[in-house]
Amino acid sequence: MTQEEKELLIKDLCSRLQYEIKAWEDNEYPPFTIIGYDGADFIDNDGWEHRIGTFKPYLRPMSSMTEEEEIEFEKIFELELKALESPEGHTIESAASSVFAIDFYNKYHFDYRGLIEKGLAIAVTENNNPYKE
Repeated sequence: MTQEEKELLIKDLCSRLQYEIKAWEDNEYPPFTIIGYDGADFIDNDGWEHRIGTFKPYLRPMSSMTEEEEIEFEKIFELELKALESPEGHTIESAASSVFAIDFYNKYHFDYRGLIEKGLAIAVTENNNPYKE
């Protein structure tokens, strides 16, 4: 794993911490939930430390968005369009609309950085979904 890939993963995972991202390290253990980052390792819900590059997060491909999620996202997109149409240039409102979109992607575990294609994340499927209750 390159340094650039490590930095990308750290940036992505840290932005998802509040959404209980699931990850997998090897065949010996079930998926675990990442709940923290101490600057060197990610911490799971049992207090174990996991070095970046030794595990992969479970993320959803963008193509897996459900109809209900699409409707929710359209509301966010409408806010973003209104902000972009503002003649005031960069404002808190225009920045907030982009943040709402990123929060949406994080909340539903969407891979908006292409980590699955880079081999840095595991694609959630119907048969392989640790988020399913």
